[in-house]
Amino acid sequence: MTADEKHPNIAFIDGQNLHLGTREKGWSVNHKRLRTYLRDKYAIGEAYYFLGFVDEDNQDLYDGLQKSGYILSFREHSAALKGKKKGNVDCDIIFNVMRKLADNEPFGKVFIVSGDGDYKKLVDYLIKKEKFGKMLFPNRQFASSLYKKLGGEYYDYLENPAIRAKIEYTHK
Repeated sequence: MTADEKHPNIAFIDGQNLHLGTREKGWSVNHKRLRTYLRDKYAIGEAYYFLGFVDEDNQDLYDGLQKSGYILSFREHSAALKGKKKGNVDCDIIFNVMRKLADNEPFGKVFIVSGDGDYKKLVDYLIKKEKFGKMLFPNRQFASSLYKKLGGEYYDYLENPAIRAKIEYTHK
């Protein structure tokens, strides 16, 4: 999948889904290597990384993500809910994709890193508008059954050995 230089592809990453989906399979992503993979394989110019909420204990993670080239987006929660609620960034991702479309922002195709079925209507719409690249599922179990009817050109699994070898965090 290529994009012309004027209109690069964009990625929207559900950070919690990515983290839990790889951890469940006993591995974790090297965010810098993932960013390089997205750029090289799919011509991703901007990669938006959505997180549940700001937690000062995770500042090193946030700094590392920014240094690796991600644009961070945090989900707002009331102070009373912090720590009791998962990130739930789905509506934020959908809103941001639709805003880019409504504002006629120039971009190639949208790539989504998640397995969540909540994106299915968005994916169908983007396919119809010829603006969809792929769903990149963290693992097969995290791939919602709602996507089974999509053609194989519209998804891939990060756990596939060839992809995992390029993006996996390895201890030195």
